[in-house]
Amino acid sequence: MARPAAPWHSALAVRIFGSTWWLLFVAGQVCGDQHEGLVFLREFPLVGRVQYYEDFLSDLLNGHRTEDPSSRTTRSEEDRDSLWDAWGSWSECSRTCGGGASYSLRRCLSSKSCEGRNIRYRTCSNVDCPPEAGDFRAQQCSAHNDVKHHGEFYEWLPVSNDPDNPCALKCQAKGTDLVVELAPKVLDGTRCYTDTLDMCINGLCQIVGCDHQLGSTTKEDNCGVCNGDGSTCRLVRGHYKSQLSATKLDDTVVAIPYGSRHIHLTLKGPDHLYLETKTLQGAKGENSLSSPGIFLVDNSSVEFQKYPGKENLSIAGPLTADFIVKIHNSGPANSTVQFTFYQPIIHRWRETDFFPCSATCGGGYQLTSAECYDLRSNRVVADQYCHYYPENIKPKPKLQECNLDPCPARWEATPWTACSSSCGGGIQSRAVSCVEEDIQGHVTSVEEWKCMYTPKMPIVQPCNIFDCPKWLAQEWSPCTVTCGQGLRYRVVLCINPRGMHSGGCNSKTKPHIKEECIIPTPCYKPKEKVPVEARAPWYKQAQELEEGAAVSEEPSFVPEAWSACTVTCGVGTQVRIVKCQVLLSFSQSVADLPVDECEGPKPASQRACYAGPCNGELPESNPGETDGLLGGLQDFDELYDWEYKGFTKCSESCGGGVQEAVVSCLNKQTREPADENLCVTSRRPPKLLKACSLEPCPSRWEVGKWSPCSLTCGVGLQTRDVFCSQIRSREMNETVILADDLCRQHKPNTVQACNRFNCPPAWYPAQWQPCSRTCGGGVQRREVLCKQRMADGSFLELPETFCSASKLASQQACKKEDCPSEWLLSDWSECSTSCGEGTQTRSAICRKVLKTGVSAIVNSSLCPPLPFSSSIRPCMLAICARPGRPSTKHSPHIEAARKVYIQTRRQRKLHFVVGGFAYLLPKTTVVLRCPTRRFRKPLITWEKDGQHLISSAHVTVAPFGYLKIHRLKPADAGIYTCSAGPAREQFGIKLMGGNQKLVARPGGPRSEEEAPRVRKAHPKEALQTHKHQNGIFSNGSKAEKRGLAAADAGSRYDELVSRLLEQGGWPGELLAAWEAQDSAERNASSEEDPNAEQALLHLPFTIVAEQQRLDDILRNLSQQPEELRDVYSKHLVAQLAQDIFRSHGEHRDALLKPSEQRIPPVAVPPRKAVSSFSSLLRTAAASSSGEAAGGSRRPHRKPTILRKISAAQQLSASEVVTHLGQTVALASGTLSVLLHCEAVGNPRPTISWARNGEEVQFSDRILLQPDDSLQILAPVEADVGFYTCNATNALGYDSVSIAVTLAGKPLVKTSRMTVLNTKEPAITVDIGGTIKTVRGVNVTINCQVAGVPEAEVTWFRNKSKLGSSHHLHEGSLLLTDVSSSDQGLYSCRAANVHGELTENTQLLILDPPQVPTQLEDIRALLSATGPNLPSVLMSPLGTQLVLDPGNSALLGCPIQGHPTPNITWFHGGQSVATVTGLTHHILAAGQILQVANLSSESQGEFSCLAQNEAGVLVQKASLIIQDYWWSVDRLATCSASCGNRGVQQPRLRCLLNSTEVNPAHCAGKVRPALHPVPCNRRDCPSRWMVTSWSACTRSCGGGIQTRRVTCQKLKASGISTPVSNDMCTQLAKRPVDTQACNQQLCVEWAFSSWGQCNGPCIGPHLAVQHRQVFCQTLDGVTLPSEQCSALPRPVSTQNCWSEACSVHWRVSLWTLCTATCGNYGFQSRRVECVHAHTNKAVPEHLCSWGPRPANWQRCNITPCENMECSDTTRYCEKVKQLKLCQLSQFKSRCCGTCGKA
Repeated sequence: MARPAAPWHSALAVRIFGSTWWLLFVAGQVCGDQHEGLVFLREFPLVGRVQYYEDFLSDLLNGHRTEDPSSRTTRSEEDRDSLWDAWGSWSECSRTCGGGASYSLRRCLSSKSCEGRNIRYRTCSNVDCPPEAGDFRAQQCSAHNDVKHHGEFYEWLPVSNDPDNPCALKCQAKGTDLVVELAPKVLDGTRCYTDTLDMCINGLCQIVGCDHQLGSTTKEDNCGVCNGDGSTCRLVRGHYKSQLSATKLDDTVVAIPYGSRHIHLTLKGPDHLYLETKTLQGAKGENSLSSPGIFLVDNSSVEFQKYPGKENLSIAGPLTADFIVKIHNSGPANSTVQFTFYQPIIHRWRETDFFPCSATCGGGYQLTSAECYDLRSNRVVADQYCHYYPENIKPKPKLQECNLDPCPARWEATPWTACSSSCGGGIQSRAVSCVEEDIQGHVTSVEEWKCMYTPKMPIVQPCNIFDCPKWLAQEWSPCTVTCGQGLRYRVVLCINPRGMHSGGCNSKTKPHIKEECIIPTPCYKPKEKVPVEARAPWYKQAQELEEGAAVSEEPSFVPEAWSACTVTCGVGTQVRIVKCQVLLSFSQSVADLPVDECEGPKPASQRACYAGPCNGELPESNPGETDGLLGGLQDFDELYDWEYKGFTKCSESCGGGVQEAVVSCLNKQTREPADENLCVTSRRPPKLLKACSLEPCPSRWEVGKWSPCSLTCGVGLQTRDVFCSQIRSREMNETVILADDLCRQHKPNTVQACNRFNCPPAWYPAQWQPCSRTCGGGVQRREVLCKQRMADGSFLELPETFCSASKLASQQACKKEDCPSEWLLSDWSECSTSCGEGTQTRSAICRKVLKTGVSAIVNSSLCPPLPFSSSIRPCMLAICARPGRPSTKHSPHIEAARKVYIQTRRQRKLHFVVGGFAYLLPKTTVVLRCPTRRFRKPLITWEKDGQHLISSAHVTVAPFGYLKIHRLKPADAGIYTCSAGPAREQFGIKLMGGNQKLVARPGGPRSEEEAPRVRKAHPKEALQTHKHQNGIFSNGSKAEKRGLAAADAGSRYDELVSRLLEQGGWPGELLAAWEAQDSAERNASSEEDPNAEQALLHLPFTIVAEQQRLDDILRNLSQQPEELRDVYSKHLVAQLAQDIFRSHGEHRDALLKPSEQRIPPVAVPPRKAVSSFSSLLRTAAASSSGEAAGGSRRPHRKPTILRKISAAQQLSASEVVTHLGQTVALASGTLSVLLHCEAVGNPRPTISWARNGEEVQFSDRILLQPDDSLQILAPVEADVGFYTCNATNALGYDSVSIAVTLAGKPLVKTSRMTVLNTKEPAITVDIGGTIKTVRGVNVTINCQVAGVPEAEVTWFRNKSKLGSSHHLHEGSLLLTDVSSSDQGLYSCRAANVHGELTENTQLLILDPPQVPTQLEDIRALLSATGPNLPSVLMSPLGTQLVLDPGNSALLGCPIQGHPTPNITWFHGGQSVATVTGLTHHILAAGQILQVANLSSESQGEFSCLAQNEAGVLVQKASLIIQDYWWSVDRLATCSASCGNRGVQQPRLRCLLNSTEVNPAHCAGKVRPALHPVPCNRRDCPSRWMVTSWSACTRSCGGGIQTRRVTCQKLKASGISTPVSNDMCTQLAKRPVDTQACNQQLCVEWAFSSWGQCNGPCIGPHLAVQHRQVFCQTLDGVTLPSEQCSALPRPVSTQNCWSEACSVHWRVSLWTLCTATCGNYGFQSRRVECVHAHTNKAVPEHLCSWGPRPANWQRCNITPCENMECSDTTRYCEKVKQLKLCQLSQFKSRCCGTCGKA
């Protein structure tokens, strides 16, 4: 018999012990068989509303449905052991929101019954429903509105909170009292009660916790936190009493903040409550609470109840606004309000997300943090807000690993090696390798291809590119003799690139400083010298003792005799002259030299002298007059006299010391020393000193002070100077720095770490990215990150909220200027054909991008010309397929060669492959190959500069893919393009002239006759023309740049190629051979000079360089500063040339025999254009022939140029011949100008020509004729200027100018020089340059003009015309005694009828550095810089400042001058920047030097060198450091007044400048030995001596104690003897020998009997019993316990036997472990306290005497796999430091470290 699908059941409610239990009886019997997929249970367990067991009460059998077996999950271990099938899938949720229920079923697989349940439930859709959804129970009631009840329709409203049956659907008809149960069960998920989360499932109310879990008992705390501890809010309880009056009808009761909960207010009295609200957005509201009920106020439900004389207000919360509860006066009596609510703690800790990973790859770690969060403003605030609440506990940080992917390989470089050269440009190198870093941080080298995704770092770089110092020779001195043969000298200085006299020049290359000279006057023999006048004996000895310096043939210092003493008595001074002299051996005469030419120390030129005592006993005398002045002492003098007896010991052991001559009084007869009184005091010889121990001191390390730390936090570095030094001479203060290897001791450290602690977070900006546009207004961006520099030097990237300072700008505007006009080209159209050859076109418009970024269309004339090839080009697609044959799959490819070729010698034919660039000589035949793949060669097309090429007599386009150009000419230069379908490659050709210079490409076709002229163009003009023609590349559109990329690329090599051809590596004879070869070709000679060809063998025919190498050089140059670019260019090109020659030399050596490798001399035929050198040869030849004929009869004379001056004139003849002194005005028909220059002089002068101050460069158009005339053929405007003829011979020179103007226009002779004058009283310059001079100089500015008619000169100053008051003479302007008021721009304007011309000269007045008269400014600057620091002003004579060690000082350098002098500071002759151990700061633009942490090493002379163009001023100051020292002075007071034990201890003090200071300052000084001094060792007077008191006769209640008193006397020997009492009585009163003692009361401890044994249990059968213990007298009077504190106190508690304590802990067996292995298995057991006899449970506190056994423990804690306990991450030390080992995710990863912890 089949069971119905929905089983029926009935329920019976029974009240048991005050609780309601639901008993469910299932009718029918559950059989073992299954019907329609259902299993019927025999019974369900009881489920209580109050107590919830794990099994759910469920008999929702009517909801069971047949399940698909495939939907069931895999059977669990528990199911496998039982007879149940696996659980089915979860059903759909009964609700979509507001909390519903879902169930899952399983089947019994046995024919018998299965134990357990076949259905389980869970909650679902636990999200709040929208407000418009309404109540779920109300929805179920309203569903019956369409069903008649007893024949009528009703509108049903829900009846909630039914205490008897909350899960029945009971509804009330609206407007009536009719309540009907419309359904026995509500839908699953319906709330049982409105104020709980409990829900009805299958008609039964099930417990639901705040975590929305069935059976959960978790509840929200008063703060609204599920399962919280109430720590996020505070209970506010208060009382308010109204004090209203007629004038104050309203008052505020309490303000309840946003988020508060459980608000309850009760008003008692006649007044009325009302509400005001204010949202977080500032919106205000008011509710008068006029009637009772439930209201919605700002989305918060408010319940208001009103009774007579009482009002209640309840709000569950949380409040969504601030509520202000107010009271309104409604009656005469006062009202009271009581209120309670829970106020949220607004500021709470919130855990952040994980910070960015500490490493981008290779394994890093990241941490979380906690931030203080404001719930009201929804923002993060400072941590102190959260620290205000003790309830707030900051969460611990979490740590996890991140970015575990291995890092990609990277380039790693070693440090640069030392530079190969100390100056003049050297090379330094380093090793660059490709490395990988694994996750453990180990770095290993790998193959380089792994790093090829980034460019390899350079391994070589130039260094020390500044010029080396050079020798500079001065003018020769006059001859050292006036007759015969002598010597002349000159000064040779070593000058550095800044023009300063320095060292460092190579002594081997020093020019000679002397040479012979001949004076034609005959010499005569000089007279013999007169004998030296006789001197006193000691004077002769002094000369012998001194180290005399004789004049030698090498320059040396020679001192003259000492002068007389400056005083007649006492101590004075002697001086002498010390000269640098040399002996001229041939004439045996002595010549004076400059001091710089003598090496070694200069002897002293001053010394002290002693002229006897100033007591008037003896007359003043000198050594020369001694004999005459001694008078009556003649006999005394004959017997005794002073004599020198050797020298004292040297004052220094090395580096130069002093020895003093010892003077003693001797008996002349016996030669024995006598008393000094026997010698005449006035005749005592002067003090004589001698240098000694001149050898240098041994080398030693000099250590400076540590520099300030480079960083204030995050591990910085401190450095100090450590150098090896040697004292060479103390007298000259000469200390030299040596190489480190010359100091044998271990070198001290130069670097140390400092400030090792974390920095506060700060903003770190990255470099600005390039501007987004090159013009027209762009944007630059950079990344600004909040980072924290850690103590290990690494950076930790943090959220932006951690950086409190305002964030730096990450974007800025740039390139705010208009762009040049350019073509905007559209994309190329599709090829006009689908295969084969076609054309492509595109359109172009001229546009200009303004600085605002807006593009504007402008007139096309403003854009550069657009070649035809920019708008149309041929195209070639794949070969058209033949019918029936498939087309090729791969596109064509051209195999190009990226090289640059430079032809160095004539060759008939050269072969090249496209893809490169070539610099070639004219008349060379070129064959260009275009090797292709997957393309037919006959279809290859060629273009030149965008124009299609076809075969001609000069250019052959061969059908086999190559192009041939016959005998190159200038018109052939350009870009040749080879096209193979879509593939294109280019080849650039440029021509070089015979002088190896680039030839400009002509603008149009030229004849071959014009080619030589083009080839002779000036190199600069050629380059300029070339750049002008290629201007389209720099200003054209992007499309044009793409189309002509090769041309642009080739142009950028021009400068490198020009420099390569100008290299010194090309020997001069080879260049001459080139010229010879070129000349031979012009003369149509087909034969080549074998000698020249042999000389050229060591050069390659064609230099070949890789484009990549040249690109690297250009890229390197572009990264250098502008001022260094030229130096780098020379160095890199020289290196390139060296590599080329080396590679070619190795190749040539392999081909030639040794005998063939010698280069014979090269014969060079003269050029057609006569050079100045040939002119010199011709002049010399003519001069020599003239002298042979009659030179002996003609006198020598300086050159003189013959002037033929006439008025300026317009010369229109086609050939103009003129002399010097005239003005030539070129006309349109002038074809030739011949300028004569005739000069006379003996020897015959040599003629040279200059134009506008620069030497004339001769060419085919500008020629020097045999008679030294200058001829200009086909003059052009560039030839205009002042031509100067210079005539020179050995006696002097002369020069005259001639002006060549264009059509008579004015011309001004200019000089573009900058003249600097600091010494001359007057200077004269041509206009056009800059004059820098000091005050008081007479300045003449020449303005030589020319023009036809003659030009009129007008002078201006600062564009204002000068009046007649200025000194104007023949166009010159004279400025006398110039001052700062004369400074300005002077202009000379030359004007005539043909036009006018203005030239300018800037006059700048210089003031040399000097000390200002007013020093208030520098003093105020010192005061502002360091208000409390000692300071001193430098002066030219020197000042002094005395300081304590460790102090800081300010040194001021007062200076003024124009331009502002540059100040350099020195200490001990060294720049302060190089002084070791000197901590200093240069402030106030160099005017102030702050010296910190002064020590004895820091003291000495400081100087400031002020220097500008006008001069130099040195000012000095000395710092003297006072040192600390120990002082042993007066003794302390004697320790005893008599007896034998008195001692005095010496007092030790630490002194600074006689002032006592803290002894810690003298800690490093040697302490002097201290010895105590005995004192007061004498007999003591008689005195009373007493023994100790005896014991008291009673312990309490009053007793007596005694002692013995005697009169004793202590002797000096330390022995004490008794004497008569009378002797002591006279001195002191006798001490007492008896006294009372122990006067306190006699007390004792008393106690009561023991109480009952009913105290707390302390053990099995043991309890505690008590008694009273108190203090009392022996008479029984009770006293405070303190009175008995001296007595041992009896115990007041003791253990006792108690049957009630016969208890013990009883435990059940452990349950099975929840896991068999791993870290998460646990088991539990029951633990209870039971009585030993009754075995019944008793309260647990009775068993508290013993430890409670654990009721829970971990089990099966064994690894599931055989894994040893070890760390699996390298950040476990961090985990341990942060105390995160207790967290499971870290405990497992850091098993080893955490296990130790």
